[in-house]
Amino acid sequence: MNDLKPQRIESLDILKGLVMVIMALDHTRDYFHDQAFLFDPTDAKQTYFSLYFTRWITHYCAPIFALQAGISAYLVGRRKSKKELTYFLLSRGIWLVFIELTVVNFSWYFDIQFIALGLLVIWVLGMGMIFLAGVIHLPMKGILIISLLIMFGHNLLDYISIEQNLLWSIVHQAELFLFENGRALFVAYPLLPWIGVMSMGYYLGTYYDKLVPAEKRQKEFNIIGLSAVVLFFAIRLANSYGNFHPWEFYESISDTLFSFFDPAKYPPSLTYLLMTLGPAMLFLANTEHVTGKVAEFIKVYGRVPFFYYILHLYLIHLFAMALAEATGFGWESMILKTWVNESPELVGYGMNLGWTYLVWIAVVMILYLPCYKFSQYKMSHKEKKWLSYF
Repeated sequence: MNDLKPQRIESLDILKGLVMVIMALDHTRDYFHDQAFLFDPTDAKQTYFSLYFTRWITHYCAPIFALQAGISAYLVGRRKSKKELTYFLLSRGIWLVFIELTVVNFSWYFDIQFIALGLLVIWVLGMGMIFLAGVIHLPMKGILIISLLIMFGHNLLDYISIEQNLLWSIVHQAELFLFENGRALFVAYPLLPWIGVMSMGYYLGTYYDKLVPAEKRQKEFNIIGLSAVVLFFAIRLANSYGNFHPWEFYESISDTLFSFFDPAKYPPSLTYLLMTLGPAMLFLANTEHVTGKVAEFIKVYGRVPFFYYILHLYLIHLFAMALAEATGFGWESMILKTWVNESPELVGYGMNLGWTYLVWIAVVMILYLPCYKFSQYKMSHKEKKWLSYF
């Protein structure tokens, strides 16, 4: 057990809080924007800049969740033995998978029959922790190599397509499964490459050891971030490997750019990871000393991300139920048997993008006080082990 203590780096909380706030925008759009029921917001043939950006900016959330979960696991491990950390990761991973299949799934649908289930981001974070529980016993160079192989090599599996195979879908191929009893399972987040992103985060956690100078960390994070951005453009321009969703030329420059900056997310292609994690590394490198009221506001959400995640889903869905009732669709229409914007009976429901943004701001502001109170409670009751699971 290493006796070095991790430093408290504010940029980690700021980045985590920022992506939590941005994430709520995408989920608000799902439940409130009228055009969400008509077409994909990244469809270059139908979208427009404000809508495209609303969806595109939220691409950064899931990769940063996974990366920072790995960093956090390393920092937690500085205070534990490998055996203790292994138990923590296993138990927390199993807990997250359970929460995904119960509390989180119910928040999406409000259906007590659980007709539709989704293996989404909380599921893959839980499975990533279970994977990490074994990986942490390898040398750090081994963890780095495995992480790079998964992140850069998983697109080789794109050439293997096995339809309606649950095991293969869980490993790499996002797919919807419809069963004879009317139930559905959507594997939106296969394990690859997400578990590699998390183990890479664990490796990057070593940069936050007390004996690592801040200047060295910032310099190397800048190099990593810039390299990832350059590599994104190089690979994306080639439009071959790492581009499961190839881009196309259109008559309009803006439409071509929409296509170019829309790499595959389900599962995330190499270009998707480079596009999102590169800027994330640059952010971490250059915000360690950011202060002020805005930073303090954002950090509140970053200190209790799981608590915020659960609350924001329920609040958004309850607001959507109220809007459906007020606009003649009936609150019952928000008890869903499929994904909200794939419900044909809801076509015509919703509001324009401006009002959708106002609902998003309201959700974020309403949750500030509960998140602040809970973060204060966590900091003043560190002896309560159950709080580490929230």
